[in-house]
Amino acid sequence: MAGSNQTVVSEFILLGFSNLGQLQLLLFGVFLVAYLATLTGNTLIILLTKMDPALHSPMYFFLRNLSFAEVGFISSTVPKMLVDLLSEKKTISLLGCRAQTYFFFFFGTIECFLLIAMAYDRFVAICNPLRYPAVMNKNFCRMMVLAACASGFPVGTIQSAWLFSFPFCGSNVILHFFCDTPPLLELACGDTSKFEQFSIIGTFTIILAPFTLILISYVRIISTILRMPSTEGRQKAFSTCSSHIMVVTLFYGTASSIYFRPRSNYTPEIKQLLSLSYTVFTPMLNPVIYSLRNKEMKGALSRLLSRKMN
Repeated sequence: MAGSNQTVVSEFILLGFSNLGQLQLLLFGVFLVAYLATLTGNTLIILLTKMDPALHSPMYFFLRNLSFAEVGFISSTVPKMLVDLLSEKKTISLLGCRAQTYFFFFFGTIECFLLIAMAYDRFVAICNPLRYPAVMNKNFCRMMVLAACASGFPVGTIQSAWLFSFPFCGSNVILHFFCDTPPLLELACGDTSKFEQFSIIGTFTIILAPFTLILISYVRIISTILRMPSTEGRQKAFSTCSSHIMVVTLFYGTASSIYFRPRSNYTPEIKQLLSLSYTVFTPMLNPVIYSLRNKEMKGALSRLLSRKMN
């Protein structure tokens, strides 16, 4: 017992989109298509960058690992959301909620740092092309990916362990479609001010600091591109960066609006819409952005289909 008339919560109800009634069936179809498209697109990127020798470069090595991270990231939330859209009982155990929180931050952190690695790769390729083979060698690229993966463990562990060290007493209704930090904080008992300060510091470290480094890299990159004498060279250089710029903008823009203010004044509906943008739609759009805007990817896909047909 947490008090004379309060029972410690052992499971949560993910309210999600319950207020939409029959529209939940429509949402189920939309999110199922988005999830399957994400799995298919990222799996295709993984296969193409692994099988096609023309894509055995640092840029596509990072893209392959980003696709792995995005599959894990979207799978930490969407399958449970799909089940809940068809279920009347939308419950999740305390342990299940903690696991969802852990994997969400684990894969999300990996994605943040992989985006930095991709920005650095483009920076070296455009601003210092003569040193590119020496700097972006296989060992260095592997170390960058391992560092990105290693960063996910402490962030996911500390975030989930500290958050779930608070007792949850009273209401067990989460006004969200997954176990995210802001709605869970609203249900936690006790003083959460230190945790909120930690969350803001963590957000700065994981979101704002990487985004700032990426921004600085692209200021240098764009400055270098503008000094190129050839129009064709400028267009080619910019085309190698445009996909990454779009992905960074989509991912960091919406995520920062939520996690810089754990107890923000956004309504639950606004929070869910913002969360959908980076948990469902950004992972779905990434393979499209990297495939349709990339001649090398389209060429690799064409070669793969030709081999299968022959």
